[in-house]
Amino acid sequence: MPKFEDKVDLHNDKGQKVGSNIPLEALSPMVNPAIKKIINTTLRTVAVNLGGIQNALMTGKMGGKGRQILGRELNLDLLGNVDALAKEVKDLIMVSEGDDTVVKPLGDGKQLMVQIPTARLEAGATYVSGITATSSALTQAIIDMFKVDMFQAPMVKAAIWGEYPQTLDAVGGMVKSMLETPQKDEGYGYSLRNVAVNHVAAATGKRTMNAAALSSIFEQAGVWEMGDAIGWNERLQLCGLAMQGLNANNVTYSLVKENGQDGTIGSVVASTVDKAKAAGVIKEDVTWPSGFKAMKTDDVAAWNAYCAACTLAATIVNCGASRGAQAVSSTLLYANDLLEHETGLPGCDFGKVMGTAVGFSFFSHSIYGGGGPGVFNGNHIVTRHSKGFAIPCVAAAVSIDAGTQMFSVESTSKLIGIVYGEIPEFKDPITAVAKAAEGM
Repeated sequence: MPKFEDKVDLHNDKGQKVGSNIPLEALSPMVNPAIKKIINTTLRTVAVNLGGIQNALMTGKMGGKGRQILGRELNLDLLGNVDALAKEVKDLIMVSEGDDTVVKPLGDGKQLMVQIPTARLEAGATYVSGITATSSALTQAIIDMFKVDMFQAPMVKAAIWGEYPQTLDAVGGMVKSMLETPQKDEGYGYSLRNVAVNHVAAATGKRTMNAAALSSIFEQAGVWEMGDAIGWNERLQLCGLAMQGLNANNVTYSLVKENGQDGTIGSVVASTVDKAKAAGVIKEDVTWPSGFKAMKTDDVAAWNAYCAACTLAATIVNCGASRGAQAVSSTLLYANDLLEHETGLPGCDFGKVMGTAVGFSFFSHSIYGGGGPGVFNGNHIVTRHSKGFAIPCVAAAVSIDAGTQMFSVESTSKLIGIVYGEIPEFKDPITAVAKAAEGM
């Protein structure tokens, strides 16, 4: 017996239908195989900058910017022996022969994709095994293969681990995860919301709607983990995930297409209201003395989903027009402000998207400055308030950006893009989720 009556069709970033008549609960992070695989893969996968390790050993520059140990240089040909090194690392990491361990050289051997076996993940209380097991295996493999003596061995460790344990986030380390260290998570369940927006854009090849989709999956999975999708909240979050993140019924795509040529935030809002009326989600309630016709809804979750789709579509139209991510905070604010003025109903996430936008503008544009949309995440004190509906829009904006960011995707997330971009579910999450849901 289905938990909810809702069924949706999912469409990809080209507006093509990739899943039909899918029950809403089949999109839940608790049950959808593709979403579960995306989360599992995120926890298990790390990116190794092997070229960076070789250069650090050769120059003595390691442990972060401005640090160099002269006289302790090591000239080791790691890249020339990458296949043997990858095999040794895999042998050290795997728990049993034939398990799901992956160690794959990329980029002419300059990078390694490492996926630790699920057994290591399941045996721990947190998700750090990817970084720790890989770093330790790599350290031992290099020392053994190149017969590094006991006096130089600490240099190998420092080149790989960076300043850890002097710094909790391994400053200057060469093994990177999409996830931050647990000590940086601001509360229960924030791990998957603590992914830099630039990382998401890089992993999806800066394809706008796919970046929004992957970000939405991370955000919503975090919402489930922190206990905010229990009871009546579950359908609210699922409807938003479906329509904003996974382009359910092609609403988000069609809003962009209808307004992409010469539209504005306001025209996207008008189109959204028309679509919500046509779908029977909202209808006219009372006419005020001024002539304003207030709306009402019998389905708050569905209306919130339309607001979420509107917010993403307005972001794509507005930031796309300028090819700049910086407009995303004002778009989050004014798309929802206009929705509320147009209908008399609450905007996306009952005002929390607007609240997020006000602080976001201050921290990335105003007196404070110095941030930039791409380095934010759903764990940040400024952007955490809307759970699931604001950060996907930021991911879309960053993907459209044509170089206006102080911290570009390429400067902060190049390694993440090379490694995580190899994973099919990350490149096209909408199709992966749709096909998995249809097969359930």
